[in-house]
Amino acid sequence: MPLAAAQRRAIVSAIIGNAFEWYDFIVFGFLSVIIAQRFFPNTNPTVSMLLTTATFGSAFLVRPIGGILLGIYADRHGRKAALSLVILLMTISSAAMAFTPDYSTIGIAAPVIVVLARLLQGLSAGGEFGSSTSMLIEYAPARQRGFYGSWQNFGQFLAAVTAALMGAFVTRYLPKETLDSWGWRIPFLFGVLIGPVGFYIRTRLDEAPAYVHAHDSAPRSASGMLARIWREHQSALWIAFGLVIASTVAQYVLNVYLPVYAVRQLKLPVSVPFTVLIITGLLRMLLTPLFGRLSDHVGRKPVLGISMALYVLTVYPLFAWLVAAPSLERLLGAEVVFAVLMAAALGPASTALAELFPTQVRATGLSISYNVATTLFGGFSPLLVTWLIDVTGNRMMPAYFVTAAMVIGLVALWPMREGLDQASLDTSAA
Repeated sequence: MPLAAAQRRAIVSAIIGNAFEWYDFIVFGFLSVIIAQRFFPNTNPTVSMLLTTATFGSAFLVRPIGGILLGIYADRHGRKAALSLVILLMTISSAAMAFTPDYSTIGIAAPVIVVLARLLQGLSAGGEFGSSTSMLIEYAPARQRGFYGSWQNFGQFLAAVTAALMGAFVTRYLPKETLDSWGWRIPFLFGVLIGPVGFYIRTRLDEAPAYVHAHDSAPRSASGMLARIWREHQSALWIAFGLVIASTVAQYVLNVYLPVYAVRQLKLPVSVPFTVLIITGLLRMLLTPLFGRLSDHVGRKPVLGISMALYVLTVYPLFAWLVAAPSLERLLGAEVVFAVLMAAALGPASTALAELFPTQVRATGLSISYNVATTLFGGFSPLLVTWLIDVTGNRMMPAYFVTAAMVIGLVALWPMREGLDQASLDTSAA
């Protein structure tokens, strides 16, 4: 296959897979109230909801395991093999959610299948970021790595917009009886349709020249892979861990937690956050590749550093302005600013992380740092912020939380060097 065609296919496969991963996560969160009723019935609604959110969280707990196993698999057996396996597992998980009968039909088997489906989804998602980011960067021409890497996060924003559109559609246009009985399955069915398309594209990928060139020098065993990363690239792990904390907290607090915060704390109508998420999601999608390309000209560190510094300077004032007089207009205004800063931070982020690790161990290093940080500080961020607000009664807690995460990101960014693995990556330049 000509290199240009292979590069385009790599971008498309990364977008589809990453969008599929995040779409499934977000849809489950949006529909958790209905899922609680159908699969975890209980005389106490709070217990039912806690069981559902615990099931949602279980996918995060197994992501580091999936990241390690599938990252090693990608480094040893190829990005193509790992990415094909990842999307196959994701499709099985979505199909289980779409077709499993509820508790009233098959009893305890229903919640058991749902839990297993979420665990499978978490395992597969753990291998997505490291494998797809590695492939994108290794296919990228020498002066376009920031642009290529930005499509990784473009897929996440595409998922957020699609999930918000689906959530708005089923909650607004389906009668409540229909939504509760079977309409909630529609978003998962849509995900099932995406899976085979992504699987077909990924099975037709070729390995990037950079990976083929470096493959023979990769460690031969899983223990050797992990030992080499810890011995030779421990500082890269810590830098990546800190950078991912900043980005994942911003995403989960300012995007995923937004519907809950807007309705519970700001007392805005349920439809308002969906409207805001759709508009700002589209904005992030448009801007992320542009900031990725900018980083090819000025460097990853300046773009990352300025965006995180602006977060620190603007998050508190914008939240104070919003909390003082909550409205659709103010919520949208604040989220537009956050959308621009998030696109600036995430545009070069995937490339910056990938360039911390050499090709031989890249997927494993990325998967470990990304999934551990996402599990600890992403999946649990909404829970921690909710708890802090309840304990303190202070609705500004999201601002404090995001500000602290950005400070951690700036500290991690300080020792980072630009393009650590330029030489091996340059073998794939067009």
